[in-house]
Amino acid sequence: MTTTFLLEIGTEELPADFASQALTQLEQRVRLDLKEVRLSHGAVTVTGTPRRLAVCVEQLDEEQKELKEERKGPPVAQALKDGVPGPAAIGFAKRCGVDPADLVERDTPKGPCLFATVLTPGCSSASLLPALIASWIDGLQGRRFMRWGTGAQRFSRPIRWLVALLGDAVIPVEQTGSDPVVRSDRFSRGHRLHGDQPVEIKDAAGYAEALAAHGVQVDRSARAALIRRSIDEAAAAAGGVPNCPDSLFDELVDLVEDPHVLKGRIADRFLALPPEVISTVMQSHQRYVPLDRSDVAPDPLRRSADAVLCPEFLLVSNGLRSAAETIVRGNERVLTARLADAEFFLGVDRRQSSSDRREALARVTFAEGLGSLRDRSDRLERTAAVLLDHLALTAEVETAARRAAHLCKHDLVSQMVGEFPELQGLMGGKYLLEEGESREAAVAVVEHYYPRGAGDALPGSDAGAVVALAERLELLLSIFTKGERPTGSSDPYALRRAGNGLLLILWDRHWRLNLLALLDVLAPIWCETLPSFGCDSAQLKADLAQLLRQRLVSQLEDDGHPSDLVQAVAGEGVSDAQLLSDPLDARVRIQLLTSLREQGRLAAVQAVVQRAARLAEKGELDRSCLDPAAVVDAKRFESPSEAAMLAVIERLHPLAAGRDYKALADALVEATPALEAFFDGDDSVMVMADDLQLRQNRLNLLGVLRNQASQLARFELIQS
Repeated sequence: MTTTFLLEIGTEELPADFASQALTQLEQRVRLDLKEVRLSHGAVTVTGTPRRLAVCVEQLDEEQKELKEERKGPPVAQALKDGVPGPAAIGFAKRCGVDPADLVERDTPKGPCLFATVLTPGCSSASLLPALIASWIDGLQGRRFMRWGTGAQRFSRPIRWLVALLGDAVIPVEQTGSDPVVRSDRFSRGHRLHGDQPVEIKDAAGYAEALAAHGVQVDRSARAALIRRSIDEAAAAAGGVPNCPDSLFDELVDLVEDPHVLKGRIADRFLALPPEVISTVMQSHQRYVPLDRSDVAPDPLRRSADAVLCPEFLLVSNGLRSAAETIVRGNERVLTARLADAEFFLGVDRRQSSSDRREALARVTFAEGLGSLRDRSDRLERTAAVLLDHLALTAEVETAARRAAHLCKHDLVSQMVGEFPELQGLMGGKYLLEEGESREAAVAVVEHYYPRGAGDALPGSDAGAVVALAERLELLLSIFTKGERPTGSSDPYALRRAGNGLLLILWDRHWRLNLLALLDVLAPIWCETLPSFGCDSAQLKADLAQLLRQRLVSQLEDDGHPSDLVQAVAGEGVSDAQLLSDPLDARVRIQLLTSLREQGRLAAVQAVVQRAARLAEKGELDRSCLDPAAVVDAKRFESPSEAAMLAVIERLHPLAAGRDYKALADALVEATPALEAFFDGDDSVMVMADDLQLRQNRLNLLGVLRNQASQLARFELIQS
């Protein structure tokens, strides 16, 4: 027999970010534990609202299946005496709970042994569930857990009730660590504004229907669909496009139990504010949905919102529908107050120049031992200058990048960014444009924070990319000079993210930048600028190179490339000089390898290289040698196949040295006949000849071929 099981954990209002995390954990634990206790079941549904987490298991077995086990016992020679169970057999039977006469003999690799068949009867689900329920509640993890009253129970918010039903029967559960003690029953709670009275759940299968009658849409997916549909309909009616990122939408779903979408209006005077200011206030602070005007090109330097935002906005209410007008008026008043603050901050900031704000950075500490934000700004500006020396950019780009690097941090002490940190960089660019700075420099200031994280936009201008690179390099150099490194899950300065961002920018701009040469210049500067840390420039360079290697490998894997190709292109066998002298090169190579694999051509290239590489390992040729001229003596050839091999590697040399990887791969495939003739043809040779000079000459032929192919990848690391 099967039935439906329901568990509802009733709480005070839960943080929205905890609800989604908890539901995922709850489903995983329920599925795993039911499997471990041998309870078969149908669909497992987890859902929740701000006041409850719930799991519903359909077609749950009312009793465990009987467990049949075969247990191996002592060898027959020790257990039986003249065919009669001896002490060893009797003891084994007793431990297994069976009659000695029921033991059977079976052959094993170690000889015949006794076996017992043990049947463990199943327990009822009702007897197993109380302990499981308690473990599920106690096992949930999250941030900022709390205790309440005098109890020892920890949870995101105080637990106030429990519903635990197996069909129509209550499963007894007691949370003794809660204050007051919470005992399970069949009574849930409705919407706070619908009376907040106990709601009797007569049967687990009728859970959602019972709560719906008391103003609670408990099904999270249905609630999300209703909110999405309502937002789209209201936005269309207002002639706008809803600006509702996934993070905001998920939060809205977990903030309401009885959602309905209302429309408010922004006071006309506030549409003179920058659009990002209004959107930030609405999304981050009030959880409203701004409405963008359609067909308006994005411009981060736009100074007013009237051409970008509709005057209406949407809010998802959890209140009574009869109070809709009151709710809208209240939210409009709150928004007006917030935007009035923003208007004031903007006015204050406009009375101070960006240059003055840059000087004010001297009063703000960046990090212990690393001086002020003004000091950091100076280091960033110097880094940008070194970068420009290593990049071939136009004079216009250089001018914009230098000016942006000089002023990019000025808005950190502005009133607006102090209140809305999300707008750093963006407000800095707008203020600079207002003061007459070039648009290119202003855009670069906006973009120098890009990317802020995985999947974020990258700088769209060369000047912005230069300052963004300088910002990340300054951070890495300063924190590493201080002696701090990211360890395990601890990375308080987001150094790994800075390394990833640096690589992504280089790849996106298709810039071939020698990071090792750059560190050769910058590392001594940092050791000289921050002498109190006693940093060695060579060690600083080596440590940063190691981090950048790790980030390059990680980013290639994050981009979805197979791990064997990642190791072949950027693994431990690849030198820092090859990998970091041009990070774009690694990406080009792995994209080619991925393409060759998809076309079914990679195996052919690999076959050519690996046979030669295995023998080449017996030689002593340096892996950096690509030119056969200095290491292969044609006068020592004894077979036409050797001359043919030399012709192959002479043809490959300019391709490998010039990094023409596609042509190199094609040429390696075309070299197959020459390599086969060298090893197996009528004119084949014995590479490991007794004549040491002849042997070395032939090993050098193969070694050069291996080295040339290694410019593309370490083929021995690629899985067939």
